[in-house]
Amino acid sequence: MNKMKIIKTLVLTACSISFLFPLSAKEFPGNSWTVKNPSELGIDASKIEKLFDLSFQDDATQSVVLIKDGYLIAERYAEGYDKDSIGTSWSMAKSFYASLIGISIEKGEIGSLDDKVSDYLDYFNEDRQNITIREVLDMTSGLENPDHEHEIMFFLDDHLGYAKNIKRDKETNTVFEYNNVNSLLLGDILLKVTGKKADDLLRERVLDPIGTKNYTLWRDAADNVLSYCCIDMSARDYSRFGLLFSRNGSWNDQQVVPYDFVQETYDPRWLSTSDRTGMDRRGYGLHWWFSKNDEEGKIMNASGKFGQYIFIDQANDVIFTRITKYTSTGGSQQDWGPIREYEINNIARFLWFFRLLEKIGFYDIEKDFKSPVTLEEGESKEFYQNYSEIIDAIAGLGKD
Repeated sequence: MNKMKIIKTLVLTACSISFLFPLSAKEFPGNSWTVKNPSELGIDASKIEKLFDLSFQDDATQSVVLIKDGYLIAERYAEGYDKDSIGTSWSMAKSFYASLIGISIEKGEIGSLDDKVSDYLDYFNEDRQNITIREVLDMTSGLENPDHEHEIMFFLDDHLGYAKNIKRDKETNTVFEYNNVNSLLLGDILLKVTGKKADDLLRERVLDPIGTKNYTLWRDAADNVLSYCCIDMSARDYSRFGLLFSRNGSWNDQQVVPYDFVQETYDPRWLSTSDRTGMDRRGYGLHWWFSKNDEEGKIMNASGKFGQYIFIDQANDVIFTRITKYTSTGGSQQDWGPIREYEINNIARFLWFFRLLEKIGFYDIEKDFKSPVTLEEGESKEFYQNYSEIIDAIAGLGKD
């Protein structure tokens, strides 16, 4: 019996058991979250205080939200921000858009994770023709990934036009390389199999069913969906997506993301990957990271540049969301305006120069551009330094 059939058999068995022995109804937010005191759910307030203090040692922190058993039990905001303040996801969006692949498989629009990308994208030929959707999701496609070059893609008018021409330079499924091109291709696959843009699908199939109301899904100047980044919403609303995966893809009585796809998500392809925190214990699979994966527990997260996180401790039904300070330019389609005049060869130097010009008033972020932009005030430092303690603090919430 294959893995998929085993999972489906277990689901049917679980459903039969729950019919004979009804489980207590789980809490989900409606238009807003129901608030409970942590003590009502057996959580020591001092543990929350420690977690929040560690997070706010970094001045870049805008918002933190803590969910337990579907209830909002704590939140904190930097001065000048509140529950309605939006952040931008950066690469947390990868986890959102990846869920659409699971849904498309369930609907029969995609055969399986092991289908070749070339089955759906005819330009994916020659040395790339055997790359699978799973390898794209696991960041093992073998596509070229020169340092920082694919971040330059963000400043182009046509991101997909750039991604289509990236070749393979290593064997597939042998090396983990975090590559934005992988994620951008998912949006094109979804367009081919459904006839709909990935942001419209995300709205219809995920965000609307879980009650998310105020958000922005960004496209580039050529009208391609930025399926590798760039979803704007509040920390409370990011937490809805975390709760969806904590509940195995179900929301109230609706299976939004297929159960078997979520279960595969919780089984990382890579048990160890290096990252900016200097640790080598973050696992990865199907566009999700793992902060903790040992005999003591498992914490999965969606992660974005500059320190955006949705942490999920499924065993304890805990979601902890942290986003950094963000100034919205408005709009939902990129327009780089005067930046088009510059040839960008080094992303770090360009960002330094761009921020310098913004500081001296040469550019007005909110008038001259339309794009997600994180200024220096929203770039994490101490949060990364405190990362191990923060993960331990999250894991400790579920312990006596």
